[in-house]
Amino acid sequence: MDAKISTTPARARTDVPTTTTPPPSDAPSDAPDTGPAISPAAVRKLGLALSAGTLSWAASIFVYGSQAQGFGERVGDLTGLLFQLGIFALLAVQIRTRATGISRFARVMLKVELVLLGLAAVWSLLHGVLPDELQDGPVMQALDVFWPVSMLGMMAIGIKVALAGRWRGALRWWPLVAESWAVVTVPTYVLFGDSVSNWVGGFHLVIGYATLGALLALRPGLTD
Repeated sequence: MDAKISTTPARARTDVPTTTTPPPSDAPSDAPDTGPAISPAAVRKLGLALSAGTLSWAASIFVYGSQAQGFGERVGDLTGLLFQLGIFALLAVQIRTRATGISRFARVMLKVELVLLGLAAVWSLLHGVLPDELQDGPVMQALDVFWPVSMLGMMAIGIKVALAGRWRGALRWWPLVAESWAVVTVPTYVLFGDSVSNWVGGFHLVIGYATLGALLALRPGLTD
């Protein structure tokens, strides 16, 4: 027998179809938690922006009240805009850390809030700079609705952050404190009038949103 040893590798068969195992059809699309990271330094800066914007609006309320006219009203509008920019900073941290959870709904609700808050911020800017005769036109009245609606959206986000439990310690619960501003201030205004509600609303901003910003600046690791 003439035994031969071949050193040529065997050719791959082409008559047998190759198959790959598809991923399970019921696997949740949002199962991998691959959200973009945010550095502690960035969280600190955004937290300070939230505190600064909040304190500016609170100071305006203390000085001019929430129902001011003329110059005081414009100061309130523009410092309110600074507060809203601070809320944008808060949302930036919440989006980057997926504070409301990793489900599709949890992500979408933050994006919807960006739109609502953006429209409210447009109202604040325009109402603060437009001539008096243009401040209360139909478009401005429509935009004005988004101020309270955006705050209701932030309250819903605060509840979702607490339920999701991705933020830890005080940061898990402090958004609920901050975002209860309307729940506390509006009944105070109805029951006790403008003079009392101004102080309650101003101090609530300091205790709520300004403190939340300080917590983000001091304890950014709690958002990991």
